[in-house]
Amino acid sequence: MMSNDMFLGMALLFVPVVAMAQSSTTNDIESRMQALEDRAALKTLVDTFSNLADHKDVQQQVLLFTPDATVESITGGKPSAPLKGREQIGKAFAAYLAGFETVYHINGQQTVEVRGDSATGVSYCLVVLIALENGKRIKNTRGVYYNDEYVRRGDTWLISKRVSHFTWTDREEMAPSAR
Repeated sequence: MMSNDMFLGMALLFVPVVAMAQSSTTNDIESRMQALEDRAALKTLVDTFSNLADHKDVQQQVLLFTPDATVESITGGKPSAPLKGREQIGKAFAAYLAGFETVYHINGQQTVEVRGDSATGVSYCLVVLIALENGKRIKNTRGVYYNDEYVRRGDTWLISKRVSHFTWTDREEMAPSAR
C-alpha cells in the first residue's frame, strides 16, 4: 500500500506536466484562433476592395492599401507601369472605373500564408464591366487573379503590393435595357 507522503510526492511530479499540457493546449487554441481571424480578415479585405470598386468609391478603396503600396497589372502577359502610393493608385483606379456604367466583381477562392504581421495571398475574381460604346452596351467579363502582399498595422490588415493578372476577356453586346 502506498503511503500518503509517497502518493503526494508522485502527484506533485505530475503537476508540471499537467500545467504544461494545459498551457500548450491554450497556446495552440489561441494560435489557431488567431490564424482563423487573420484568414477571415484577409478575405474581408479582398472582398471590401471589390465592393468599393463596384461602387466606384476609390477614396475608401485606396485606404485599404499602405501609403507606399504598389499595384501592377499584367494583361496578355504584358505588364503595365507600376503604380506607387495611394495618390497614384487612386487616380489610376478612378480613371479606369469612370469608363464603365457598371462594375461588378464576383470573388472566388483565396489562399493565404500568414507569417506574423505579414502575409501573401492569391485571390481569384470575375470582373464584369459594362460600358456604352458607340451607343451600344458592351459587357466585358474578365478573369483576374491577384497576387497580394499584406501587412498588419495595429489590428488592421492592408495591401502593400498587388499584382493583377488579367488572364482572359469575353466581350459581348448586351440587349438594350428596358426602361
